[in-house]
Amino acid sequence: MAAKTVSVHTVEGKVSGNVPLPAVFNAPIRHDVVRITHTNVRKNARQAYGVKITAGHEYSAESWGTGRAVARIPRVSGGGSGRTGQGAFGNMCRGGRMFAPNKTFRRWHRRVNKKQRRYAVASAIAASGQTALVLARGHKIDNVDEIPLVVDDAVESFKKTKEAVALLKAIGAYTDVQKVLASRERNGGKSKWRGRTWSLKRGPMVVFANSKGSQPGRRAFHNLSGVTSANVHYLNLLQLAPGGHLGRFVVWTKSAFQHLDKVFAGHSTKNLNGAHYIPRAILSTADIGKVLADQGVQKALRPAKVAPTKAAPSRNPLTNKAARRQLLPGLAAHLHNQSTAKRTAPKPHTGPKKKKAKNSAAKPATKAAPKAGGKVNKA
Repeated sequence: MAAKTVSVHTVEGKVSGNVPLPAVFNAPIRHDVVRITHTNVRKNARQAYGVKITAGHEYSAESWGTGRAVARIPRVSGGGSGRTGQGAFGNMCRGGRMFAPNKTFRRWHRRVNKKQRRYAVASAIAASGQTALVLARGHKIDNVDEIPLVVDDAVESFKKTKEAVALLKAIGAYTDVQKVLASRERNGGKSKWRGRTWSLKRGPMVVFANSKGSQPGRRAFHNLSGVTSANVHYLNLLQLAPGGHLGRFVVWTKSAFQHLDKVFAGHSTKNLNGAHYIPRAILSTADIGKVLADQGVQKALRPAKVAPTKAAPSRNPLTNKAARRQLLPGLAAHLHNQSTAKRTAPKPHTGPKKKKAKNSAAKPATKAAPKAGGKVNKA
């Protein structure tokens, strides 16, 4: 469970007081909701692209039909040119259309339910207060005193970038900015033609409470690579969880941190004043086995049903030995005694065997085997 109070750091990096932890940091962290919502919301910034509708169909072509021993593909009409009679329109033809061309009337955007978007934003805010998730996302926060990190409201009056750099160094967050500068890589492919030459990792996100769009504090952090500035009343999931991954390193101003209770209120709050209830998990205990093993749950359960026993299959004792032994218990012993007596009974004496007389004249004469290589005369 997160701490109930969070320290407030001055511009010099010293602790100047405490503020209570907003209720939104106790919201359930749902990776699946954040991932699905981020995927759909990200699609709403796409620009339609497609192929010209008449591309590949700008010929006067018609099929010759059957009977000419040629394919039934449409062919260019006319005469006096090598193009005459050549196939057209098909994706296998010269100058033909592509197969299944991209259409500008594709369903580019996705509608996301308002409650689902709020659930995802609340989960992203709660994940930003977990040190393990912030480290797992790759942020360098070894020198940071506390997560979530809250700074004094004097930050909102900054006008120079050097003031923002001095603040980040004082609170130990400038290491994360240096990580962004070291991650600068040149993109490959056609993105360099479209203003996306370099790719950078994400650094810290600074949240202000000033409702004006061009407050000085946001301009001070604007030129720092990887640093994002936002308003607490207009928090965006694409900034809180870039790529759909939870654990963005967020630096809150004191006023912005206190305004979170006006954006997401706890369930004990009766007067919302425009705030939204934080999502509440259906189960307070995720260990289902422990819930089922509880004595109160076991008393309310119905007794387990006894599975009906299957009837023994009927067997014919005339053909089945096991069934015959059940009907005649002494049958096995009787058969065993019979076989034993038959093996041990003396054999009857029949006298000496008479030897057969050898009669050499009765034997047929054998033919002499032919010599090797000799010819055999056939009669």
